[in-house]
Amino acid sequence: MPVILLALLWGVGIAAVLTLSLYGLWLRPNLRSARHEREEAEFLQRKLEKEAELRLNEVTLAAKEEALRLREKAEAELSEKKIALARQEDKLSARDEAVERRRGQLEERENSILAEQKRLVERNEDLVRRAATIDEELQRVAKLKREDARELVLKKVEAEFHDVAVKRGRQIEAEAIQEAERRAKKIVLDTIQRNVVDYVTEATLAVIELPSEDMKGRIIGREGRNIRAFEQVTGVDLIVDETPEAVVISCFDPVRREVARLTLMNLMVDGRIHPSRIEELHEKAQHEVERTIKEAGERASERANVHGLPPKVIEMMGRLRFRTSYAQNVLDHSVEVSRLAVMFASELGLNVEIAKRAGFLHDIGKALGPEWEGPHAITGMEFLRGLDEKEPVLIAVGAHHFEIEPSTPEAMLVIISDSISASRPGARRESLENYLKRLTALEGLANSFPGVERSYAVQAGREIRLIVKPSEIDDLGAARMANDVAKRIESELEYPGQIKVTVIRETRVQQVAK
Repeated sequence: MPVILLALLWGVGIAAVLTLSLYGLWLRPNLRSARHEREEAEFLQRKLEKEAELRLNEVTLAAKEEALRLREKAEAELSEKKIALARQEDKLSARDEAVERRRGQLEERENSILAEQKRLVERNEDLVRRAATIDEELQRVAKLKREDARELVLKKVEAEFHDVAVKRGRQIEAEAIQEAERRAKKIVLDTIQRNVVDYVTEATLAVIELPSEDMKGRIIGREGRNIRAFEQVTGVDLIVDETPEAVVISCFDPVRREVARLTLMNLMVDGRIHPSRIEELHEKAQHEVERTIKEAGERASERANVHGLPPKVIEMMGRLRFRTSYAQNVLDHSVEVSRLAVMFASELGLNVEIAKRAGFLHDIGKALGPEWEGPHAITGMEFLRGLDEKEPVLIAVGAHHFEIEPSTPEAMLVIISDSISASRPGARRESLENYLKRLTALEGLANSFPGVERSYAVQAGREIRLIVKPSEIDDLGAARMANDVAKRIESELEYPGQIKVTVIRETRVQQVAK
């Protein structure tokens, strides 16, 4: 019995020791960790509750501010609408008052008109009675019948107004002449406006851009061998100056210059630059330019709508693509002259085909070589005569610069069309020095007149405007001055086309309000 009790006590002691060991090693730390986590969870909950409360307060405050802003905005808009409505009501009230005043004035005017109408009717009746009385008295005094008196009065009136009728006839004649001139100018202007040709400024030089500066040395060659061969074969001057990566081809013959340009371009592309290769590519460039000339002549004849031209004529017209006159391309000029002549001929009822063909071929003499001596109009006429061209076309070509008499109306049309195409603004270019001299001379002539304050040459010298001193020149004097300036310009200056003279007289009165 004591042994069993001792064993039980021993077991209880061991269990107690094990329980205490388990509590100390595992259960106590877990309890501490759980308590710590619970405290942290409570702290986090309190923190989230505070943040939620703060966020709620912020949202509430923002909502209140937004509501307040919207309310203020609505009140401001309502106030503006009230003000606008008040203004509109004021305008409507003022308009109603004006309408009422206007209605009253109209009623008064209507009553006045009715009274005046009644008075005029009464006066008319009185005049009719008085006229009848006077007529009877005149017949009694003059012892003439009514028809005899009327005939006598008509003869007297006819004698008095004979001179007036003559003057009126002259006035009608002058107006008819002015109307004819106006219609003629309208036809010319309409024709010009319907024909627009772009002009490209060309010169006697062609600038070739080089791919690199080393290409200059290759073009010159050893001791200048290549450049001498190039100039000898092509017949142009090749200028190699200090301009970076560029050389200049100079020649007065535009076809030869174009052949040289193509030759040099092909040499740079080929890369083999030596005398024999220059000759080969020059021959190739000649064929290419000949093909270009033929195509240019064919395209120009199509643009001008001129058909049935011999191949030799088409070739000569194509050569005009490389010719310019005062920077105006001669081929484009020929097409434009043809179009102008066609429109003039159709407006005037003349032979359209003759005018078209002659206008297109009028400058063909400029494409002929130096073996043709004489003015280009005459040489062109003789060249076309050798190709069995029609006589009216030959006359128009030969007469477009009055080398021969323009004996046909189509010849006159070609002359007019040629002048219009050459003299329209922008068609031709003159040197800057001559241009400035002409404008300076024009303004100097205008400033030489007494009473001129200042003058301006405008529209490329086609108009001169004079501003005169109003204290020295009156309106009649301004008209006389315009006439005198025009006469002096005609007698002293040389200029193309026409110059319009405008005299401006202006009176200004100024006061200062204080």
